[in-house]
Amino acid sequence: MIPADDSVRLLNAVLERMDYSKLYAAYSRLGRIERSPKRLFKILVYGDMNGIYSSRKIEQACRRDVNFMYLLGRDPSPDHATIARFRSERLTGVIKDLFSQLVKLLAEAGELSLSSAFIDGTKLEANANRYSFVWKKSTQKNQEKLQEKMKVELPALAVQFGLRFYVGQIIKAKNLKKLRRQLKAIQTKQGVSFVHGRGQKKSPLQRALETVDEYLRRQKKYDDYNHSFGERNSFSKTDRDATFLRMKEDHMKNGQLKPGYNATIAVDAEYIVAAAISQERSDSQTFIPILQVLKELGYSKPVADAGFESEENYTWCEENGQTAFIKPANYEKAKTRKYKSDIGRRENMPYDESSDSYYCHMGHPIQAAYDKKSRSKAGYRIVTTVYTCAECTGCSHKEKCIKGKSKTPLEERIKNLYVSKTFLRQRQQMQARIQSEEGILLRINRSIQVEGAFGVLKQDMGFRRFLLRSSTKVQTEFLLLCMGYNLNKLHNKIQNSRCGTYLHIPKAA
Repeated sequence: MIPADDSVRLLNAVLERMDYSKLYAAYSRLGRIERSPKRLFKILVYGDMNGIYSSRKIEQACRRDVNFMYLLGRDPSPDHATIARFRSERLTGVIKDLFSQLVKLLAEAGELSLSSAFIDGTKLEANANRYSFVWKKSTQKNQEKLQEKMKVELPALAVQFGLRFYVGQIIKAKNLKKLRRQLKAIQTKQGVSFVHGRGQKKSPLQRALETVDEYLRRQKKYDDYNHSFGERNSFSKTDRDATFLRMKEDHMKNGQLKPGYNATIAVDAEYIVAAAISQERSDSQTFIPILQVLKELGYSKPVADAGFESEENYTWCEENGQTAFIKPANYEKAKTRKYKSDIGRRENMPYDESSDSYYCHMGHPIQAAYDKKSRSKAGYRIVTTVYTCAECTGCSHKEKCIKGKSKTPLEERIKNLYVSKTFLRQRQQMQARIQSEEGILLRINRSIQVEGAFGVLKQDMGFRRFLLRSSTKVQTEFLLLCMGYNLNKLHNKIQNSRCGTYLHIPKAA
């Protein structure tokens, strides 16, 4: 009943070549395995190939669809709960190994170039309530108000009952617990009974204890929130690993943030060879982790868009033998007439290497004053040279030259330039590299291959929102999706006789 060239036969043939020893090891040795893990894995991947992600719909397909029955062999249809537990519990520790095995099989078949990889990222919505946001600034502001209130009220409350309460810089939850224990000891000693309900008058001791309990509840809540934030500025109460991000799909048409994850993929010969889920809002922080995976596979030419440009990423590529092709962030803007005619930009100022000085529109020197040292979020050390001009007073071009908002009046301001010489050298080298014949070809293929992969995942396969919660389970779900995409791509290439092609060569007019 199933045609010889059906994709389900290809999936079965490819996945039969993989090693499932780690998957079987994920099960307990104390009981028997009721369902075959290998067959459960096959139906999950085949479901992703056909845009079926819900465990209930996969269960329904196993009862009705002959292709799913073919993958199950003679086994009965698994229950949706079995499928869901397998995906969220058993696969989480082994999915990276299974995905890397598929990539190695593609490499052994000659389907990957193992040279250039095209990298890009997109934001995917989490399975979380869109209005369950917790903001770091708001939490810190409310916590500071609570601390100020406690520092005023609690010492007076302790004196009222003859207790000592030390007020430090921060009143912690353990200090409140100690005070509560002391108040409860007084209640036990005096035999005071607490009342509840309307018309009952509470004793001063009961009111004091309820006040401490309320402060303790709020302080524990803020401690819990701060632990969940980590280095992020927000999280969702429904899925605490999800960060509020700005996405292209704006349901309210007002630029509202939605809980989601940053999904980054690397594509070679139209196949996804590396994929990662991150909580980072910017793409530049996700570049090095995915390059570390690509380096192990043997890739040496990462190709990325302007969102991945940074001095830290350039330096990592230089130190690890990677010939990167990253479009500078100002590449398109630098072509405009407005950019070229802006006298306040460093790029439009003459530079004298011997004196290490720039010259403004009036010919006044802007000389190096001092070096400013800082560190990136990941700890990379950045040295920025600050150049200042001593002849800005009374300059007729000052309004066009000095821009940016400042409380200092324009008449009192001077021209400053902040230049990282390392980043400047790296950007100039990259500018020349991406304009070479190889760079142009790779940049064309980046927009075709990796942007095309996201188009297939989000539009053709209908994957726009995760079903699972927490970053570990979301990573499992995304890698399963990428495996389904790769098998669909392999089937498509076999049917169209395109196997072994790595790059799209543009046709001449």
